Amino acid sequence: MADENVFSATGRRKEAVARVTLTPGKGGFKVNGREIGDYLMRETLVNHAREPLEAAEMNGKVDVTVKAAGGGKSGQAGAIRLAVSRALQLLDPEMHSMLRRGGYLTRDPREVERKKYGQPKARKRFQYSKR
Repeated sequence: MADENVFSATGRRKEAVARVTLTPGKGGFKVNGREIGDYLMRETLVNHAREPLEAAEMNGKVDVTVKAAGGGKSGQAGAIRLAVSRALQLLDPEMHSMLRRGGYLTRDPREVERKKYGQPKARKRFQYSKR
């Protein structure tokens, strides 16, 4: 049976996937069982992941629990940001327009371009010598 005070959402960015659960609380933010600052380790990434909470003025009102997997820390921070935004929208549908305006509900479509044969990387060419 689902509890009506628990809101879950999923966010993806690059290869990273984040599953977020929002519950009423005092503002705890755990990622894979660790504090967000200890997990992401960079203040810019922590701020990036927390942006939707601050925009919705929900900092200190909800506890956030995250399971993040895949990709790197930057991709996971982006995935957490999207998942938190989607969960906030489920918590209060009135927040939709504000979150949309802030760009928090937009999935970043950029992915790594594949390497092509005959080239050292996706777009880089081998050195060409005319003589």
